[in-house]
Amino acid sequence: MSAPVLMALIWLIAANVAALFPSRDHHWRFAYGMIAVGIPLLGWVTWQQGPIVGLLFLAAGTSVLRWPVIYLTRWLRGTKGPKSS
Repeated sequence: MSAPVLMALIWLIAANVAALFPSRDHHWRFAYGMIAVGIPLLGWVTWQQGPIVGLLFLAAGTSVLRWPVIYLTRWLRGTKGPKSS
C-alpha cells in the first residue's frame, strides 16, 4: 500500500472517530482542519494512484464531511432551504 493511500485511510479513520465525540460547535472547527488537510492529501492520492482512486477517496471524504458540502452547495445555489410562508 502506498503512502498517500495509507495517509488517506488514516484521515478517514480520524474523521470518523472524531465524529463520535460530542462537540460544542458541532465539529465545525474540526471539519475546517480536516478539509485543510484533506484537499492536499486528495491531490497527492490522485497524483500517485490515478483519477479513479482519487474519485473514490473524494466520495469517501464527502460522505464523512457531508454537512460542509451541503452548505457549500446551498451557498453556491443561493438557497438556504425550503421557505415557510
